[in-house]
Amino acid sequence: MRKIRKNDEVVVITGKDKGRRGTVMQVLANGKVLIKGVNRAKKHQKPNPNLGVQGGIVDQEMPLDASNVMVVNPETGKGDRVGFKLLEDGKKIRVFKSNGERVGA
Repeated sequence: MRKIRKNDEVVVITGKDKGRRGTVMQVLANGKVLIKGVNRAKKHQKPNPNLGVQGGIVDQEMPLDASNVMVVNPETGKGDRVGFKLLEDGKKIRVFKSNGERVGA
């Protein structure tokens, strides 16, 4: 089970985009995350008429390491560490370390 999942609201804690917030679009297998609107780069794209892709310079989100982001706690509005907790029925859930509330509940 991963601490950061798709559709989590996160804040960047280090790097050139420090302080920016966004939603996780994808969690990659190598421990990196794609965040909507964060860590954008210009990509020079060749046109491909077979796929209907137009050429030019496009903005694209680049992956960030998962250690450089924190999940936003909706109660405080700040980034918070995430831990795990076992429920009575044996189910494992994610909880915020500061207040013990469930993540994404």
